Amino acid sequence: MVIEEHWIDTPLGRYFAKSWTPKASAVEPSAPILLFHDSLGSVELWRDFPHLLATATSRRVVAYDRFGFGRSSSHSGGWSVGFIDDEAEHCFPVLQNALAFTNFVAFGHSVGGAMAAACASRYSTQCEALITESAQAYVDTGVLEGIRQAKQFFESNNQIDRLAKYHGDKALWVLSTWCDTWLSEAFASWTINQSAPNVLCPQLVFHGDRDEYGSTDHARYIATLSNDSSNLIILNECGHVPHREYPDVIVRETEKFLRHQIPLRQK
Repeated sequence: MVIEEHWIDTPLGRYFAKSWTPKASAVEPSAPILLFHDSLGSVELWRDFPHLLATATSRRVVAYDRFGFGRSSSHSGGWSVGFIDDEAEHCFPVLQNALAFTNFVAFGHSVGGAMAAACASRYSTQCEALITESAQAYVDTGVLEGIRQAKQFFESNNQIDRLAKYHGDKALWVLSTWCDTWLSEAFASWTINQSAPNVLCPQLVFHGDRDEYGSTDHARYIATLSNDSSNLIILNECGHVPHREYPDVIVRETEKFLRHQIPLRQK
């Protein structure tokens, strides 16, 4: 496995990305899997999941920190309630150009699932498959209550140091941006259809039956996005982070899905 760190300069700052590339095998290079992290996430918080995924699928896996997160530069300017669409419109082309890929598989966790879907829709001729994990499809009372409880936990238990371990001095911004955006009236009417109206590729949807930030209704809603085939997997006794709680299941089902939908080509 070849593991590389990438620093990508832009007029707004530097992106940090990391890639896991299996050593040469008997198959042609294929579309990489691009990982979109959650609202408090970062490259490092994926832990060993990218390595496991690259090994199982024989595909390059790329994870990156959004501006304001992890090792990327601080977010400049005001935060927009259109941040999901902004990520697809402005960030994705920069990554695509810097990391030299055209076709891709989009894999997103939580709000990263909405970003993955937005990229799959905007770049529908290049996205070969969409995979979402614990993604939200809209703003409802369950989502809002989960965020309120998380905000209280971080604020009342002096847990900001847990975020600072991964985000440094950006940790307070990461927490407040997540909470303030989702709890705002301006974001209340958002639905994933607005960000992903044109998904044409096959999709795989994971969701835990004990997800703290959205019921399984969100997964069922997301499973209707694609005009192609859609696989829905509800995980029993599972919360908001399936790739940490049941990594073997997520890796196995992802490999099987990709193998059936877009088989690797022999050299």
